[in-house]
Amino acid sequence: MIDTAALGQLMHSHGLESWAEQLPTQLEQIFNQRPHGDLDRWLAAIARLPTLKPAQVTLDDARVSVTGTRPLTESERSEIHDLLQQLHPWRKGPFQLHGIPIDTEWRSDWKWDRLRPHISPLGGRSVLDIGCGNGYHCWRMAGEGAELVIGIDPTQLFLAQFLAVRHFLGPDWPVHLLPMGIEDLPANLRAFDSVFSMGVLYHRRSPIDHLYELKAALRPGGELVLETLVIEGDAGKVLVPEGRYAKMRNVWFIPTAETLAGWLKRCGFRDVRVVDVTPTTTQEQRATDWMRFESLADYLDPQNQSRTIEGYPAPLRAILLATAP
Repeated sequence: MIDTAALGQLMHSHGLESWAEQLPTQLEQIFNQRPHGDLDRWLAAIARLPTLKPAQVTLDDARVSVTGTRPLTESERSEIHDLLQQLHPWRKGPFQLHGIPIDTEWRSDWKWDRLRPHISPLGGRSVLDIGCGNGYHCWRMAGEGAELVIGIDPTQLFLAQFLAVRHFLGPDWPVHLLPMGIEDLPANLRAFDSVFSMGVLYHRRSPIDHLYELKAALRPGGELVLETLVIEGDAGKVLVPEGRYAKMRNVWFIPTAETLAGWLKRCGFRDVRVVDVTPTTTQEQRATDWMRFESLADYLDPQNQSRTIEGYPAPLRAILLATAP
């Protein structure tokens, strides 16, 4: 399922030898101790996907896509569509696999377009994407020339979606997804050139500890790309929802962008800067045929779209960059 041999070779060439040695045991423990009841069903759907030779893979466009050496028959198209739908819901994307568009809940390419002009060029770098979902941004990072991209996310459905995409894009890309959280990383790796944490911080009960974990994964001089929910206001302000926020139960701290910049500095990061603050719209996050549950429109006050259904400020997201000491 996960090619630890190929990943291990890449890890050895990027200063991650100690983690590479632990990884097979880690994965065995995860699948034995935290198995998802539907994982076998998802893997069976992936195993039924036809093998199609890729003619062109595109990783530097809005849709991560692959085209084949011939058009699909209607029967093939229907079969692939139905098998991929068995991995519903698709949150991050979009993708286009042999002419089949996967219109995901999030237009994740919009976020990529907001951050790409500001980050250090990824060519030749090792990258860790924390809370990567199904790996959409991992593919975009590879499209920018990254030599090694490791995405981590404990949700095993996202691993299945990644494996389905990888099935069509091919095995030779330096992109890998591991079903684990940041707490599963070995301590003090100090190895990655770039670490991305996008849409994770507000789910952490201790945001300061999360920032220290991010710093511990970066080599000295490496770049942190941090994207998270914020509120408007000056330094020092933080929203701590009393219950749910936008119907989410696990939202703990939403600071202002200036407060978050201060936290990063307090944790020892240098060159801290806010490069983007953008409201989330119902065009960027919405229900589709590939994600048929509730989405942002259902989380907002129908009488006042500037507030959540609970009365809190509607989602506003910031991107901050910082350098590890």
